[in-house]
This record gives sequence, structure tokens and C-alpha cells, in this order.
Amino acid sequence: MISAPSEREDAALVAAALSGEDRAFTELMRRHKVTIYRFVRRYVGDASEAYDLVQETFVAAWSALSSYDSSRPMPAWLRKIALNKCRDWCRRRQVRSFFFLAAHMDSPSAKGVVAQDTAPDAADESKLMVLDAAIAMLPQGLKEPLLLTVFEGLSQKEAAETLGVSVKTIETRIYRARQKIAQAFSEADSTDS
Repeated sequence: MISAPSEREDAALVAAALSGEDRAFTELMRRHKVTIYRFVRRYVGDASEAYDLVQETFVAAWSALSSYDSSRPMPAWLRKIALNKCRDWCRRRQVRSFFFLAAHMDSPSAKGVVAQDTAPDAADESKLMVLDAAIAMLPQGLKEPLLLTVFEGLSQKEAAETLGVSVKTIETRIYRARQKIAQAFSEADSTDS
């Protein structure tokens, strides 16, 4: 079994990148791009947007590399940058929706965009689509604790530190997020019947 890269190795790569070795930063990206992509993909619910945001995350990381604190784990630092990029993306999306009167996800025109395959082997794919959509539609305050704890594997304490809130707040928000996701599945089941 291959072990995860150590924080010491990441810190050495940061030092090498800062001294002008381009391959060092490329190695950092290679090590962490999959986990950052998964986080961003779950946050925004759209694969192509997630690719763009991951690129923005690593561009921002490169620009801020000199401010990296080697006492912090690299994945946590990158995740924080990605979280800020996702928040920016949500704000831009809200502004665009307001100005261009974009169709709401529940409108008949938006529902026609995604064709539902009724084949039995598409059931799992359909559930995954409902889950992705439900997570993407969660308010930021519920989405972030859920993603950080359930999907990124952080403890509630670590998520609380990342988001700057109390552990009890994280616990409450995760509970509410799960309720909303369960409601989305219930609504999806009722429309399928």
C-alpha cells in the first residue's frame, strides 16, 4: 500500500518551488489535485465548473506559496483556498442569475435539460445525480460543514476550526444538511412514482 505524502515532503516541495524549481510545484499539484477536485466537485455540483475552480485554486496557491505555513498540512491549506474559490463562484453565479434571470432549477425549462434514463442499471446513477444536485443546492452554511466532515473526512473540531465556528454549530449544520438531502430524495421518489 502506498502511503500518503507526508507534510514534511510537502514543505520541502514548497521550499524547492520557492527557490525556482517548477517541477516541485507540479508535484504538489499532482499529489493534491484529486482530493481538491473531489471537494470542489461536491461543492458546486458541476464537473466542468469544478475543473475550472481547481485550476483557479492552484493558480491562487502558486501566487500565495510564500505565505504557506509549513506547520499546517498542505491539504488543509489548499482546501481553504478551494473553499474561497467555491464561495466566489457561488457569489458570481447569484449575480448572474439576478441580472440574466437564469432559470431556476425547479422550473420546467431546467428540468428538461437533464434527460432521465429509466433503465434499471441507471438507478444508481440517478440517485447519485439527486445527491449531487441536493448538495449543490444546499446553502453555503450547511454545505461546507457537510463536505468537510462527511466527504473530506475532517473531524467536527477540524471543520469548526477551518470555518471559524463552534463544534456545536458544525454538528447542527450537518444535521440540517442531512435533513435537506433526505427531503430531496423523498421529493425525487415522489416524482418518480
